[in-house]
Amino acid sequence: MSSSTNHITRRSIFKIAIPATIAGIAEPLLSLTDTAIVGNIPETGLMSLAAAGIVGSYLSMLIWVLGQSRAALASLIAQYLGRGELREIEDLPAQALAINIVMSLLLVLGSIAFMRPILELMNAHGTLLEYCESYFRIRIWGFPLTLITFGVFGMFRGLQNTLWPMLIAAVGALLNVGLDYLFVFGWEGYVPAMYLEGAAWASLIAQGVMALMSLILMYRKTNFRIQFKGAIHPELRRYVKMSLHLFIRTLALNAALIYSVKTATALGNEYIGAHTIAFNLWLFAAFLIDGFSSAANLMGGKFLGAKQYDLLRELVKKTSIYALILSLLIMGMGILFYEPIGYLFSNDPKAVEIFKDIFFVVILFMPLNALAFIYDGLFKGLGETAYLRNVLLTSSFLGFIPFVYITVYLGWGLQGIWLGFGFWILLRYIALYLKFRLKFLPLARKA
Repeated sequence: MSSSTNHITRRSIFKIAIPATIAGIAEPLLSLTDTAIVGNIPETGLMSLAAAGIVGSYLSMLIWVLGQSRAALASLIAQYLGRGELREIEDLPAQALAINIVMSLLLVLGSIAFMRPILELMNAHGTLLEYCESYFRIRIWGFPLTLITFGVFGMFRGLQNTLWPMLIAAVGALLNVGLDYLFVFGWEGYVPAMYLEGAAWASLIAQGVMALMSLILMYRKTNFRIQFKGAIHPELRRYVKMSLHLFIRTLALNAALIYSVKTATALGNEYIGAHTIAFNLWLFAAFLIDGFSSAANLMGGKFLGAKQYDLLRELVKKTSIYALILSLLIMGMGILFYEPIGYLFSNDPKAVEIFKDIFFVVILFMPLNALAFIYDGLFKGLGETAYLRNVLLTSSFLGFIPFVYITVYLGWGLQGIWLGFGFWILLRYIALYLKFRLKFLPLARKA
């Protein structure tokens, strides 16, 4: 079964990409808001910024590891939607969500039990360790709430609907910004200033509101229900297998990210502060571009289910072009406003100067990021999770980590770390591009 490529329009891509972009930036926006606000706390801003960066990196690792199950669920739902067999998968999301909640609670309890060794492993010691612990104890409880939200997002995304996730994410992000200012700096006579802990409470409350909204909209806008009829869904095994592949993939990804944080922390507080600013900006830009990756992901899964391989080829071409254009716009904005960006996130002059030294290295790789993210999203939608796992294992442990280790030995500092990120992305893009050409383009030519 095939279909003409003119069925893929700019409108159909943007209908998914724009809401997905807004929804996707919710978590990095929480981190960006915390970074910007705590970095400007009087007297303790630099220490608070470093603590938020270290703890935020660990929490991002947890969220990305289990949050990838959202992609597995969305892929399966999209493929059933493409085959016109959606009713046959209605029982799967509840079982998938239950697995995620149990896993997240176990990880929360384990993280609390081993909190100090975890933070010390990331080079947090002395006063910095104390700041990290106070922030960690509060923010860790947002992890299960975020996984509930992500699970429901996966349901909506599989249905090719990114509008409701966008609404939920927008409400959560705006609430977090308001509560951050209120709790960190206080409201004289009403709310005491809680500084770094205030930022943690703001994020936790925002995550709770998002989880509640997700469940309410799931019941009102879909046929999916949190109920268990006793029988295990036949696709649950495939879901677990795909999630496990993505789990290992994301461990490899976060091994690279955690190594970068550990290496930057060893350089000094000003360096981890500058790295935190750069990383959060890079992550924010990545999620902006990721909207088109989401379009490739969701539409790709649907086209695979319908065996419309010619549309897959057209989908990759169009989403890649749009993502490249957006990446160039991000580069342009960065070049225009890079001077005040550092001071937006920190009041420490040395940290800002170090950030400026690496800024153009960070932004240089945006177009390459765009192409890699498109193929990454597409392969998730196609269910090629085992290959994605192997690509990240190879690029992280044989590419990024050795590269950064060598640059540190050569004395390149933070610039070496960010050049390592560029090399890492290049390896991932090449591997995914070649796989698509060898496996899926021949199918498109036969369609």
